[in-house]
Amino acid sequence: MLEALNDLFERAFGAAAAPPEDREHALRVATALLLIEVARADYVHDASEDAVICGELERFFGIDGEAAELLMREARREADHAVSLQSFTRRLVEQLSEAERHRVVEMLWRVALADARLEKHEDYVVRQVAELLYVSQSDLIRIRNRVYEPSL
Repeated sequence: MLEALNDLFERAFGAAAAPPEDREHALRVATALLLIEVARADYVHDASEDAVICGELERFFGIDGEAAELLMREARREADHAVSLQSFTRRLVEQLSEAERHRVVEMLWRVALADARLEKHEDYVVRQVAELLYVSQSDLIRIRNRVYEPSL
């Protein structure tokens, strides 16, 4: 019972009560998890998506490739047990500026388009996450158009 109460307290006040380094790590895991969820949306494992995720994490957080790989592994473990994306997006909404949330959506589009195809399931997950991050529909489309450059 004590563990259940502690778990409830952590969910309710976790971000505010945690030390800054714990909040930063949780932010990184949440971001990586969202990128992984987009990659998993089409049920096809693609190495190009993994490479894009790793590169995006390196650039966004200023970490090296080894740290990005470790982060991806941890995020995959969390994703395997995640019931909802809302707790992860809430963390980003609380800790990131609007411009940073737009950058996260841009990263999501880059992962979805890493294999040069936009599958409907990937599109759905990106749109769902963008909505949970309070990114407007017009911004979502603008960001997608900036990332997606089809060959004519």
